[in-house]
Amino acid sequence: MLKKMFAIVFIMYVANIIAQDDKTKEMDEMWGSQNEINTHAPASRTALFENGNYAMFIHWGLYSNIANKWKDSTYYGISEWIMNPRRAGIPVEEYKAEAKNFNPVNFNAKEIAQLAKDAGMKYIVITSKHHDGFAMYNSKSNDFNIVKATTFARDPMKELAKACKDLGLGFGFYYSHNQDWTFPGGNGGPNLNEKGKEVGFDYYFKKKCLPQVKEIVTQYGDIAMVWFDTPGDMEKKYVEELVKLVRKYQPNAMISGRAGHGLGDYQSLGDMNIPTKNIDGLWETVDVTNDSWGYAWYDQNWKSPKRILKSVISTVARGGTYMLNVGPAPDGSIPNQAKQSLKTAGDWIVRYPQVIYNAGASPWRHALPWGDVTVSKDGKLNLCVYKWPLDGKLWLQGLKNKINTASLLVNDDKLKLETIKKGDWVRVNLPAKRPEQSVSVIEITFEGEVEVSPVNSIDPIFTTTIPVDFASAKECTIIEKKWMEKFGEWKHIEQAENWTNKSEVIWDIVIKDSGNYQIDLNYTGEGRLVWNIKSDEGEIVQNQQNSSSVYQYYEMGLIKFKEPGSHSLTVKLVGGKNKNASLKEIRLTPEISME
Repeated sequence: MLKKMFAIVFIMYVANIIAQDDKTKEMDEMWGSQNEINTHAPASRTALFENGNYAMFIHWGLYSNIANKWKDSTYYGISEWIMNPRRAGIPVEEYKAEAKNFNPVNFNAKEIAQLAKDAGMKYIVITSKHHDGFAMYNSKSNDFNIVKATTFARDPMKELAKACKDLGLGFGFYYSHNQDWTFPGGNGGPNLNEKGKEVGFDYYFKKKCLPQVKEIVTQYGDIAMVWFDTPGDMEKKYVEELVKLVRKYQPNAMISGRAGHGLGDYQSLGDMNIPTKNIDGLWETVDVTNDSWGYAWYDQNWKSPKRILKSVISTVARGGTYMLNVGPAPDGSIPNQAKQSLKTAGDWIVRYPQVIYNAGASPWRHALPWGDVTVSKDGKLNLCVYKWPLDGKLWLQGLKNKINTASLLVNDDKLKLETIKKGDWVRVNLPAKRPEQSVSVIEITFEGEVEVSPVNSIDPIFTTTIPVDFASAKECTIIEKKWMEKFGEWKHIEQAENWTNKSEVIWDIVIKDSGNYQIDLNYTGEGRLVWNIKSDEGEIVQNQQNSSSVYQYYEMGLIKFKEPGSHSLTVKLVGGKNKNASLKEIRLTPEISME
């Protein structure tokens, strides 16, 4: 009997995993073609996007009032999908009837625009219509909107557009051009129109999508951006018509890469995705201040000011723009926790604007163990220190230029720092006390054009983590993996999979000091796995550790490097079930670490 029960439970478990994978793949397909973009956008169109590097996203709609609770059940994950069959599965008429309960009396456009400005953001993009089909403006082409279907009866987009203009902020619209779950013919919507006739996507496009996009680009003054989303399998002709419309009335408006078919002006990465490597060209990543884009009643997982700053800096350091979302509460106000974190992070940006605005990507092309680097418009290096060394020594590897000055920035003051060159390493001597509780900035000036060897250097003090992105593989595959923690809460990594007894993952590294280093591996798998790690000097660490379906670190042991300089580490899976093994990254900590 117990064996039978176990078998049933196991089958249900496997079926659930398969169902989750199918849902992830199905949602992933909705994003459509985004990788190729228009690379010939004029500077008049790209200036705000390219130079500002930081913006506010706002997800606000009828779903905000429902707040992820429907008929006494809470649905965890992103709230703007609450209507969808994968969530509460709310029937169209029931969902539309909820509009009478939506009355965001505390919406204040001036306060929201001021918050964005205080946070250091340069423009705002807000949902004019999400997948649920509810328009957050006075749409003349469809009555399912905040003016005609609610007691609020105001056009908040008019108010926000004006507030942004008054404060010198750019203003843009999000518009879900493919999905519409309440209008006939929209992707995910009903198949029958009001006359009971079966209709397809063309009906939705001509009756609602095209007219509404014309409304948002003609009724709200100059638009900085039109942020289309989830193109799915839309035919190219439809996207071309929308792009033509935007270009006609708003020639200086950027169009997001999620328009589809390579017709956007820049690449939009997957949700909540800050890359580990630099990306060339124009691109953005979008993220949330907590876990959900739209408001969810339970969601108190707010990002701290330091985490926001690290996300902004890391995105700029990889060469991109960071757009951070806030989800107004049912009454239209921004939650206090989000406001406090944004303002505190904004105070830092006011003191060190050169780190963010008009800043270029890090010449190291990846984060460093103690922080990250951006390049000011005038060519200075901004070393952004997240971890302050307890011994006052910050190590920088691979900078080939002669350093002229190194200065610790403290508001408007500059404290000169001593630098000492030791081979390919530079030591920057710091005071014992850091001047900033969140992120400190060291300004480096140097001779000539910056020249860096972007190698995997192992810090002599701090733990160094190196993802498999920076490794090479033999007889296995390094490929992107993405999944949802909660519904719609995306995680993105590169990982090595398809392991056999011949597989190898090899990291080339540079060690400043000889000695012992603790090695840990971050992986998932099934059961106990035996990993073998060998250096180019013949040193071997081999250990058996457990595994799980969640990525986590496992201690492997100490490996000794006899000589400083360039080395390699080769990782093999030599025991256990290799079929489901997935290696994410390696971590090295010097035996004398002061962390």
